[in-house]
Amino acid sequence: MLLLAASGCGRSEEPSKPASAAGEPSATTSTAPVEDDASAAPADKPAPKACDLVTDQEAAALARLKLDPHRAGQESCTWTAPATGPTGQVEVYVGDGAKKMLDIERQLGHELETLSSVGDEAYLDTQAGEVFVQKTDTWVAIRLVLLNDPKENHKPLKDLVRVVAGRL
Repeated sequence: MLLLAASGCGRSEEPSKPASAAGEPSATTSTAPVEDDASAAPADKPAPKACDLVTDQEAAALARLKLDPHRAGQESCTWTAPATGPTGQVEVYVGDGAKKMLDIERQLGHELETLSSVGDEAYLDTQAGEVFVQKTDTWVAIRLVLLNDPKENHKPLKDLVRVVAGRL
């Protein structure tokens, strides 16, 4: 069994403080935190709910199909076409999962088109029928599943992500 000791690695002396010519701490040294209203971080607001970012009507317009009412998940929202009709599904993800989806698409080497003037950062995955937007530290992914040429979905995805970015 191997035991490792880590004694003596830390230092117990205080860090040096700037001093004036007389050896006293300088006037700019302060132990109290300085608050600047301009640099104060905004209070954390909760991430939006995925089903609040896309309406049932917008999901149906994106898919160009009649869709069943949405199903809400913890950080997602899904609309599916009725089993009796054409195959189609719209999915919206919010938060870390949406960012992870983008990271996976990058790892897979998918072509990502940068969308300008949409949120702080936005991309269209030209191969997978997905669009991603980040605004004020919140990521959103929208996935469209249809049995058609993915190029037919680019404009509707871009249009919807602009709307969603405005709601963030």
